[in-house]
Amino acid sequence: MKRILITGGAGFIGSHLCNLFCTNDYYVICMDNLITGKAENITHLIKRKNFEFIKHNITQYAKVSGRIDYVLHFASPASPADYLKFPIQTLKVGSLGTHNALGIAKAKKARFLLASTSEIYGDPLVNPQPEAYWGNVNPIGPRGVYDEAKRFAEAITMAYHRYHKLDTRIARIFNTYGPRMRKDDGRVIPNFICQTLGGKPITIYGTGKQTRSFCYISDLVNGIYKLLMSDECNPVNIGNPNEMSLLDLAKIILKLTGSYSRIIYKCLPADDPKVRCPDIRKIKKLSWQPKVDIKKGLEKTISFFKESYRR
Repeated sequence: MKRILITGGAGFIGSHLCNLFCTNDYYVICMDNLITGKAENITHLIKRKNFEFIKHNITQYAKVSGRIDYVLHFASPASPADYLKFPIQTLKVGSLGTHNALGIAKAKKARFLLASTSEIYGDPLVNPQPEAYWGNVNPIGPRGVYDEAKRFAEAITMAYHRYHKLDTRIARIFNTYGPRMRKDDGRVIPNFICQTLGGKPITIYGTGKQTRSFCYISDLVNGIYKLLMSDECNPVNIGNPNEMSLLDLAKIILKLTGSYSRIIYKCLPADDPKVRCPDIRKIKKLSWQPKVDIKKGLEKTISFFKESYRR
């Protein structure tokens, strides 16, 4: 049985990865300090013989016993609400946390996969964004704590790859949504859904003409698995290239929820990207592309949040 360590494994994406590998007969070690992850995301896995939970902050030295075949580093606040609330922790998990996770992979001779982000590209001047684009990032702006943490994480991952010959992968993850997102996540889809279900106005920052592309969680974790099992050591975008404006997204959610919530507009936050869309030509060469369309994915996500409101 292959053994895999997933840091941030109780988070939104991390917990879905724990599911994927547990059901495929891996022994999964989930490590999380629960600063933004939730224990309830992994409750259904606790009794499995091939699942283990370690409550630990990966920015501190971590010792994991036994053989490890893969290390997936997903520990980090990932939404603007979280990394603005925890700016120092975000910088530390991107730097010290990545260093410690790489150290485990090196000691265990394990393959390492870094969860990077589309925020690497900042407010891009190129659309869609290919992996060769270096980005347009404000390093000292409020979003810089996340952007620069991930840029450093990529740099140290490639340094370990080149200097220590560590077997590494880098996934640049674009906007992802689905069940297990938090109500207070702060990202646009849970915000819009929870506002409509709560009978509140939908809040759009700026004009609503800024664009995003949204990948459903099942598509994303399959893409991560494809990348992990590939021979590609350079960064790879994973996301859905179907780009839409935030205003159009709001209208779709209003229709699917049957809500009469009105749309209100507020000032755009500093350094908020005007466009965000992945160039997925590299990941398509690994026989992956998204399958879940936005309507079907939103229906499943809305159902999850409706159930959350009933609890």
